[in-house]
Amino acid sequence: MAASRPDRSAQVFPPAREPAASTDVVLADGGSVTVRPLRPADTGRLSAFQLRLREANPHDPDLASATADPALVAERVISPDSRTSAVLGALVGDEVVGMVEYSKIGSGDDARFGILVENAHQGRGLGTLLIDTLIDTAGAGGVRRLVTDVPASSRRVLEVLRSVGFDLTPADGNQIRVSYPVEPGDDSPSGTPARRGRVGGSPDHPNGSRSIDRLLHPRAVAVIGASREPGTVGHEVFRRLLRSGFTGAVYPVNAAATHVASVYAYRDLREVPAEIDLAVVAVPAQRVTDVLRACARKRVRGVIVVSAGFADGGDEGRALLADAIRIARDGGMRLIGPNAMGVINTAPTTRLHATFAVGDPPAGRVGVFTQSGALAGTFLTDAARRAVGLSTFVSAGDRSDVSTNDLLEYWQTDPRTDVIMLHLQSFGNPRRFARIARQLGRHKPVVALKSGQESADSGVDALFTSAGVVRADTLNQLFDAVQLLTHQPLPAGRRVGIVGTSSALAALATDACRTYGLEVPPLSDETCSGLADLLGHRYSTNPVDLGPLADPERFDAALRLVATSGDVDAIIALVTPHAQVDRLGAAVREVAADSGLPVLASYLGQDGMPAALAVANAAGSAGRGSVPSYSSPESAALALSRAADHAAWRARDHGRVQTLDHIDLDGARAEIARHPKNGSWLPEPAVATLLAGVGLRTWPSARVTDEPQAQAAAAALGWPVALKIADERFRSRLDVGAVQLGLGDPEELSGAWEAVRAAVGPGDMLVQPMAPAGVSTVVRLRQDPTVGPLLSLRLGGAVADLLVDPLARTLPLTDRDAEELIHQIRGSVLLVGGSGAPAADTEALADLLHRVARIAEELPAIGEILLDPVLVGRRGVVLLHAGIRLLPPEAESRTLLQAFTAST
Repeated sequence: MAASRPDRSAQVFPPAREPAASTDVVLADGGSVTVRPLRPADTGRLSAFQLRLREANPHDPDLASATADPALVAERVISPDSRTSAVLGALVGDEVVGMVEYSKIGSGDDARFGILVENAHQGRGLGTLLIDTLIDTAGAGGVRRLVTDVPASSRRVLEVLRSVGFDLTPADGNQIRVSYPVEPGDDSPSGTPARRGRVGGSPDHPNGSRSIDRLLHPRAVAVIGASREPGTVGHEVFRRLLRSGFTGAVYPVNAAATHVASVYAYRDLREVPAEIDLAVVAVPAQRVTDVLRACARKRVRGVIVVSAGFADGGDEGRALLADAIRIARDGGMRLIGPNAMGVINTAPTTRLHATFAVGDPPAGRVGVFTQSGALAGTFLTDAARRAVGLSTFVSAGDRSDVSTNDLLEYWQTDPRTDVIMLHLQSFGNPRRFARIARQLGRHKPVVALKSGQESADSGVDALFTSAGVVRADTLNQLFDAVQLLTHQPLPAGRRVGIVGTSSALAALATDACRTYGLEVPPLSDETCSGLADLLGHRYSTNPVDLGPLADPERFDAALRLVATSGDVDAIIALVTPHAQVDRLGAAVREVAADSGLPVLASYLGQDGMPAALAVANAAGSAGRGSVPSYSSPESAALALSRAADHAAWRARDHGRVQTLDHIDLDGARAEIARHPKNGSWLPEPAVATLLAGVGLRTWPSARVTDEPQAQAAAAALGWPVALKIADERFRSRLDVGAVQLGLGDPEELSGAWEAVRAAVGPGDMLVQPMAPAGVSTVVRLRQDPTVGPLLSLRLGGAVADLLVDPLARTLPLTDRDAEELIHQIRGSVLLVGGSGAPAADTEALADLLHRVARIAEELPAIGEILLDPVLVGRRGVVLLHAGIRLLPPEAESRTLLQAFTAST
């Protein structure tokens, strides 16, 4: 595949960025390629690639002109001007098999582009992958339109370009002009909009999804290490495959046995007389790499390694893991594990149960991913106990290849999955997770439990908030939320009607609803009148108590009256032990079906799905319309609150990444290159240069070491001045005397000097002219080890330093994110005004937040930015102090896009 290439001045990123700029990407057939900027050392590889293209297509004039001059190929690769062009390559092993490049046209925002893919690698999804990468990379480099001319006869090229959203129009001669508008949007850090017409509708590459589909729908499975001993891992996996009614063929492989569970066993994988789609490996860790090589020779597409002793096996185990990953990648195999529990697919056309976990979950519409093998059994037994039907289940273990993000991509287009349930111990690529989850959550709720020492950190909250993920704090809460989201519709609002057979439970339910941000509103006069006629007393309102001996017909009528009143958005039905409990349950289920509102029940002490509340699906399990039951009203209220939060997230405008003026980061990049990445705070001039790249400047300041210098600085800056200690720990501490304000003459400055010295001891001081009044805030950008760049805001001042937790958001930052940060922090009334208090300039503060986010996006070497304090006045903001630290190289976290665009 070839399209016209860009100007021959196109070049790659500087060699300094090379080591961090590659990534391995899965293709449509399950194989993988490495995508990275091409380096000076790649000139020979690139020339060999283009020579192979010419030899395979000797009569293609476009290839002849695009690859004619090896010297010009070398020039494109070694030139350092990466702000206007880029050359990226796809490599298999040591060979370049595809390339994509762009070059800006003149001084404008348009760029010409070109793409070449070797014949043998066409049809694998590589062209689509490279074009998507081109769009993201060019967009981050300031390109706003990609253009090129393609011969009308190049139908394959044109079809690929059309499929990812390029516009095609006739041009001069026998040419087609193709173009793509790269406009700022909200779906990538660079502001690139979601692709139009993407294959599978995925916001990321669809190829991983296809390879996951093959893992979960195999036609033939081999269990390597299938033992004859019951209770062993290999034996249990094999028996469960047979017992589940797997629709394909299962082959046990055991070098020391002729039969396993009365099924003929093969001594070696090579002897199996069929193509194997999936191999389950249950042999000691030291033998796994040999087994993987045999799988590669057999051309197995997917492998599940249930063996332990890799990531948890010390240096030797980690070396084995690295070898296993390399063998799988080179063999074009997707790998789940090691230390995995396995996978389940309940589709009637597959019925795959390739795990050794105890438990047979019902079929349903929930996709489950857990990193922990130990918890897999708990998930399966709880799913059965709570009547949560599963579509697919994956226990990934060490997560060496197949990841959470791969499964999210798969579930996005899987018609059998409506809700996703995740147990996460870490994020492989938090930005990709956020992009996929945000896209997926708009039509399929994602519910997640994050465990680990950092699970309570604000970074995880910020990531989940941005991505619309429903967060649970415990396993019980995880299942509580999934039960509701699987079986009932989302609420249109937060108003709850409570109908039950116990006034005590009704009071608990009312308190719980209010605790979790739900409303229990009084009912309209008309509804109250209807309840009074029904119950025989005048004072019937929300909550509605029918008493422990409630008649089922009256219970049904009261439920319907409240559900159809228009006064509520959801119903919680409270059921205590009753002689006709099944009739009460049937009333709850029927009202849920008839009203269209989400209905929850609380059968005291009972989690799950009583038979009277269940609506059977095609598989005979509890399906859509069933009413989940909770052991307490508090659990029901919490689950409903989270559903209401998710509904509000779906309904709202998610905002856009802002287009900013006065952005010029050339000087900032040069400044970063002059400083070591050792985690120390940069000197003030360097900080000023970096901030100037995004149009920010700090309030004038002079660092002094003695009083005469302070007097000279004050005279130069102009009276009145402020004097403060330079030590980060005390810079804003008026309460301990480390800051002296409003010094109007040399005598006052002299007294202040002595006061600061007496309060905090020796150290450099800062002299600044007095700033206009404003609300003190603190803005911080830091590299969170779990979720990547994290931007936070809080009020400033001594009390706030001790008592106020910051509110944070992950990047990219949208206008909606900035608005929420400002309006939702504690004490936000000081900024937004109200009750007679004037409003501060929140637009100026939002602009500052966007600029801090931009510098973090563009310069990933920055580990922390601390702006403390930022004074937000009636008009404008004043940045009194700024500190910036650079990450040590080993701590610098990058995504593929960051690595490609960090120098643009």
